[in-house]
Amino acid sequence: MFDLSKNHFELFGLPVGFIVDGSALAERYRDLQRVVHPDRYANGSAQEQRLALQQATRINEAYEILKDPVKRAQYLLSLHGIDMQAEKETTRDTAFLMEQLQLREELENARQANDPELVLDELMGRISAKIKKLLAQMAIQFEDPCITNLEAAREAVRKMQFLNKLLSEAEALEVELEDTL
Repeated sequence: MFDLSKNHFELFGLPVGFIVDGSALAERYRDLQRVVHPDRYANGSAQEQRLALQQATRINEAYEILKDPVKRAQYLLSLHGIDMQAEKETTRDTAFLMEQLQLREELENARQANDPELVLDELMGRISAKIKKLLAQMAIQFEDPCITNLEAAREAVRKMQFLNKLLSEAEALEVELEDTL
């Protein structure tokens, strides 16, 4: 069984940092699940079954956090003593917020465009480029976790939440448009 007091990175045997080797993470996840999967303890005592379930749950939660860049950034911030309340925090960057309004308007107008798929593809490409840029910035910010960089990473997480939601809505519209063809 595993030491549940370890942080997620330690649990997976990974260095603490924003950049994570996705293949190593997935491989380690499978290895850990094989060891603690509750089915392996079906004939064990009630305590062993409960412990296996707790550990499997912890491994699943840690995996979900580490594989998602925004959740991973929030977790890293918490390891550095910055507790983000994701639902309550928002950026105060007015230029970014104005850009978000413009992008949302473009998304709404995509339906009525002559070639909505083309408009949507272009929009999703721009959103994805913005996400990649923020991810690159966060990777640099977490390399030197001084308070200035951690606050900048926190702001990047706030912006990522906007962009991820917008991209998700664009993807949903893409599916909707494909279903109408």
